[in-house]
Amino acid sequence: MKADSRRKEILAIVGNSDNALPAAVLAEKLGVSRQVIVQDIAMLRANGYDIISTNRGYLLAAKKSAASRVFKCRHSFEQIVDEGCLIISFGGRVEDVFVNHRVYGRITARLELYNNTHVEELYRSLVSGASKPLMAVTDGYHYHTVSASDEASLDRIESALRDAGYLIEI
Repeated sequence: MKADSRRKEILAIVGNSDNALPAAVLAEKLGVSRQVIVQDIAMLRANGYDIISTNRGYLLAAKKSAASRVFKCRHSFEQIVDEGCLIISFGGRVEDVFVNHRVYGRITARLELYNNTHVEELYRSLVSGASKPLMAVTDGYHYHTVSASDEASLDRIESALRDAGYLIEI
C-alpha cells in the first residue's frame, strides 16, 4: 500500500473509531511497522489534520462543543470514576485536568474522557501504580475543563458536582 493510500486509511480508521487506537493496532491492520504509523501520523498532522495523541492511542479531534467551563474540584482517589461518570452522565466531556502547583505553576494533562469506558481506563491506569493523578500533588485539589453542547448542560454538571461534594467554589 502506498503512503497516500495508507494515510487516507488511517484517517478513516481513526475517524470511525469511538476509542483511541494505539499505533501498534493501526500497524497490524495496515501491515506496516508501528514506526511507519507514527511517521504517517506526523505527516497527517503537518497537512492540517487534528489528530490527538492520548495514553490510549490516537483520536481524530472531535468537533468543538458549543460551551466549556472550568470546574475546581476536590475528592479522594477512589472518587475519580464517580466524578468522571457524573460529568459524562449530564452530557459533558472531560477535556483535561490541571493543577496549580506552588513551585511549578500550572501543570496540565489532556484527558479527552468522552464516555464511561474512558474514565474507567484512566482509573485502571492510575490504580496499576504506573503513575499518580495530578491531584496527588495538591492535596486532592484540581481543575477540569469540561465541554458540553450548551450552557444548560454545564449548569446541570456544576449542580451535580456541587451536590456530590466535589465542587470547590472559586
